[in-house]
Amino acid sequence: MKISVVIPALNEEQAIGGVVRAIPNALVDEIIVADNGSTDGTAAQALAAGARVVHEPRRGYGAACFAGAKASKHADIIVFLDGDYSDDPGELSHVAGPVLENRVDLVIGSRLEGRLEKGSMPWHGRLGNRLIVLLLRWLYRVDITDLGSFRAIKTETLFDLGMEQMTFGWPVEMVVKAAKKGWRVTSVPVPYRRRLGKSKVTGTLRGSVLAAYYMFLVPLRYLWKD
Repeated sequence: MKISVVIPALNEEQAIGGVVRAIPNALVDEIIVADNGSTDGTAAQALAAGARVVHEPRRGYGAACFAGAKASKHADIIVFLDGDYSDDPGELSHVAGPVLENRVDLVIGSRLEGRLEKGSMPWHGRLGNRLIVLLLRWLYRVDITDLGSFRAIKTETLFDLGMEQMTFGWPVEMVVKAAKKGWRVTSVPVPYRRRLGKSKVTGTLRGSVLAAYYMFLVPLRYLWKD
């Protein structure tokens, strides 16, 4: 089965090259960096490291992920991970394995159940994730422990979901819609490191508030929606 790795990136010049080079090439068919309007050398560094770069000028985490996914439609499985060095590409086989073995349709890498490097996730990030996971378990009966960005999903499954959230709501929308369709969803523990550079989400008050808003709104919005 062919695996495409999609890395959404916005001004990750410092980290992106190392992230791309750390991906186990023997396991993947291609690496796509979805540049979300970077104003630094992110695209150049990604190309130099061996990735294919697609450009998505519409700002938004979901928009970048979706652009990368559309560019990799020939793949059987898409693995998403962040380009800031926080996710360990060496865990790719661990995250994608259950999907490759057709045991599940969507795997979420759980940072909260893995090894959290000191300073890698602020307290409000850990608290918010635990609360949203509890909400998802209650509303949708999904057996996950985190909403991390490191995840693997069958390409056919992803495009069957009809993804709409092009900003902070993308990660939770994927889980919610997969659960509503009866797809098999699980999480596996993964290590999580301190990112290189400043976070666009937990590193700013605005980012934290918007992420929390979308994370809690999306599960309620799709609860009664077909």
